Amino acid sequence: MHVRVRLDGANPRRWHVALLNRLSGLPGLAAVSVDAAPGPDGWPAQADLLFRLEALIFRLAPNGSRPVPPADLAAWSRPASPDLVLDLCGDAVAPCPVWRVAYDGGLGETGLLASLLAGRVPQLELLEGGTAVAAGRLGSDYRGSIALSFEDALTRTATIVAAALRDRLAGRPGAATPAAAAAVPVRAVRIPASRPARLVARSLVGRLYRLCYHAPHWRTGWRALRGPDLVALGRHPADGWQVLPDDGRRFYADPFPLAVDGTTHVFVEEFPHATGKAIISAVRFGADGPEGPPVPVLEEPYHLSYPFVFARAGSVWMVPESSAAGTVDLYRATRYPGGWVKEATLLSGVVASDATLLEHGGRWWMFATVRDAPVGAPPGSGCHHDALHLWSAPDFRGPYAPHPANPVLVDPSFARPAGRIVARDGALIRPVQDCAHGYGRALSLARIDRLDPEGFAQTILNRIEPGPAWPGSCLHTLNAGGGIECIDGSGRASRLRARLSARSGA
Repeated sequence: MHVRVRLDGANPRRWHVALLNRLSGLPGLAAVSVDAAPGPDGWPAQADLLFRLEALIFRLAPNGSRPVPPADLAAWSRPASPDLVLDLCGDAVAPCPVWRVAYDGGLGETGLLASLLAGRVPQLELLEGGTAVAAGRLGSDYRGSIALSFEDALTRTATIVAAALRDRLAGRPGAATPAAAAAVPVRAVRIPASRPARLVARSLVGRLYRLCYHAPHWRTGWRALRGPDLVALGRHPADGWQVLPDDGRRFYADPFPLAVDGTTHVFVEEFPHATGKAIISAVRFGADGPEGPPVPVLEEPYHLSYPFVFARAGSVWMVPESSAAGTVDLYRATRYPGGWVKEATLLSGVVASDATLLEHGGRWWMFATVRDAPVGAPPGSGCHHDALHLWSAPDFRGPYAPHPANPVLVDPSFARPAGRIVARDGALIRPVQDCAHGYGRALSLARIDRLDPEGFAQTILNRIEPGPAWPGSCLHTLNAGGGIECIDGSGRASRLRARLSARSGA
C-alpha cells in the first residue's frame, strides 16, 4: 500500500515530519509520500502570535507545532499514485479512498484550533466518506494553554492515525462507525485582539497565586468502613471523610491501604514542596486512625507516586508509578512496610501513568495510560491521561505483552486508572479519573464489559465529584483495604503559613 499525506506545504510543522517518519515505519506499508502544496486559506496569523506569547509566558519551547523548512519533507516526494490519501488540510481530491482528519466536525488544524478556543475537549474523527474509521477524545496536560493543548492533540492524532492504518494493513475492520457530524471545513478562525491580553492577565494572576500558595496541594481522605463502600454507594458517604494531616510543607496523595498479618498500613505519595520530587511513604492505622505521620519507605532519584501494593506468593509487592524514568518496575518488601527492593522491570521505554494490575481469566493484566512521546520529551509532546493501554502476562512478574489493539481507549474522561479494580456482583469495577477539563477533576466507576486478547470495553456507572462532602477542586483516587477506605483530591496550602510555622518550630 502507498499512502500519500496531504498537508499544508506553506506551513509545515515538526509534527508533520514525525508523523511521516512514524507511518514510514509501519510494517506492510510499501511507501509514504507527501502532497505539500499550499493549503486552503484559514490558518490565522494571530494564532502564531498567541503561540509565541504563550511560549514566553510559560517559558516553554514549542515542539510539534514548530515550523520546519520545506526541505525537511523532501524525503517523501514520490510521484507514484497512492492507494490511500491522509488529508490533514480538508481539500484533498483523489480517485482512491481519502481519510480526512476532523475535530468536532472542523477539518484540519484550523478545526482543532477552533475546538480548543471554544473550550471543548476535541473529538477527533478519521473520516472516510461519511464513516469514522477511528475516533477519540483528545486530552491535554496543559488545559490552561492553547498552544500546549494544540501540541498534545497533534501528538495523539498521530497515535490514532497510525493505529487505524496499522489495522487497515492487517485487514482488521477497526472501529468504523457513522460520522458524528458532517465533515465540512470550518471558517477561518479569528482570534479577538483582547484574547492575548486576557491570557497575559490570567497568567499574571496565576503567578501571584503561586507566590502565595502551593497549588495544587493534595489531601488524602479516609474513613473506617462500617457499611457500603463508595463502589456500592456511587456517591460520597453521609458521614463524610477524615483528612490525613500534613504540615503544609508537603502533601499526601494516591492512598493505597493494605492489611498484612492483621495490621493495616496506608501507602501514599509524599510530595515535599521544597524538593518537587515525590517519594513513597506509609502510615500505620489503628482503631482510631493513623498512628503518627507517614514515614518514608521508598525513594529513587526520580519522582514516584501511585504505590500500587498487593500481597501475593508469600510476599508484599509494589508497582509505583515511575513514568519519569520511562519504566514500570516491580518491588518486593523485605522488611514490611519498608525494605523495598526492585525485583523486575515490567516495562521499559514507555511513559506509563498509574499502572494497575488485575488477575483475570487466567492471566495478569496491566492497565495504564501512555504518553505518546519519547522519555524526556519537552512539554506539549503528548497527554498523560487520554490513551489507555493494556498488557498481559502469565504471571504478575511478567513478561508482559502489549494488547494488539493498543490504545484500547482514547478519551481523557475515562482512560486513566484511579485505583484498584474490584470484583462486585460478578462484575469488575474500574475506578477511572475524569481528566477532560483538568487532571483528576472527578472520579468515575466503570464496569469492565470485555477484557480479552482481542478487545476491551467498559461502561461508566457513576461519576463522583468534589463538593460539600469533599471540598476542593479534584477527586482522583479510590482504594479500600483493611477496613479503611481512602480517596484524595487537591486543595491549597499557604506558603506563608508554612514558612511562619517553620520559623516558629511549630
